[in-house]
Amino acid sequence: MACQSSDELKELVREARICTKEGKVADYIPELGKANPNDLSIAINYPDGNCYSAGDIEKKISLQSISKVISLALVLIDRGYNYVFERVGMEPTGDPFNSIAKLESTAPTKPLNPMINAGALVVTHMIKGNSVEDRFQRLLQFVKDLANDQSVTYSKSVASSEFETAHLNRALSYFLKQHSIINEDVEQLLDLYTKQCAIEMNCLDLSRIGLIFAMDGVDPQTKKQLIPNDVARICKTFMVTCGMYNASGEFAIKIGIPAKSGVSGGIMGAVPGKFGIGIFGPALDERGNSIAGIRLLELLSKNYQLSMF
Repeated sequence: MACQSSDELKELVREARICTKEGKVADYIPELGKANPNDLSIAINYPDGNCYSAGDIEKKISLQSISKVISLALVLIDRGYNYVFERVGMEPTGDPFNSIAKLESTAPTKPLNPMINAGALVVTHMIKGNSVEDRFQRLLQFVKDLANDQSVTYSKSVASSEFETAHLNRALSYFLKQHSIINEDVEQLLDLYTKQCAIEMNCLDLSRIGLIFAMDGVDPQTKKQLIPNDVARICKTFMVTCGMYNASGEFAIKIGIPAKSGVSGGIMGAVPGKFGIGIFGPALDERGNSIAGIRLLELLSKNYQLSMF
């Protein structure tokens, strides 16, 4: 699908790009540390098939934590509401996304929500399949269908870089295993999880997935229900309450749309009933969100009254 360059979006990107010098790329994952901190791009995808963009929207980005929303949707389809939420909670947290603190203080022990790393690991653990490869291919095919792009794959170099440096996620996984929330080999789970986070696509694909969530799980072009209505609703609610790490409350007040960020600098937005947004800006703020991406969304939300509140 072609995406039209927009002068209006170019101007907003130019204004927001000034913020990039205040952020830094996620160099604790060596492969992500290679990104150009000045990059900033956006694609907006409408139900009628129109798409508008600015910046280098063809540049590939790994989903990182954006994948948590998609794996949650797949697992809710696979396992159902009760099964999933017996094992992971629904509450926002003010702690960093990779914190172990609340796991120790919550009784019975279970991660507070599916958007923090502990919760995302539990969700990935629930993906059905007979092997890591089988489970990963199911998730990848689901992503391809949502993006309407069968060429979507994952970055082996990013997955490998994350697997080798996933010490905190290993610690979280062993803690969860000790409390019988997960019951598979930790290295296998980390293999699957790091591949999930390394699924890569461009801003156009990202905006298209955002559009599917915005339209309650329906592909507006084919009219197919790719995600059940209620599953899409649950995912969007988590995007509002937990999608921007421990900046979600501030984001809801200033911008007010369902969105999910990743430490690659990606942000996927879903403006309910209107359009999907894909943003890439790898310079991050101290909470792990794209600093220029958030500024860009602030400008968009203010100019077009996008807030759902």
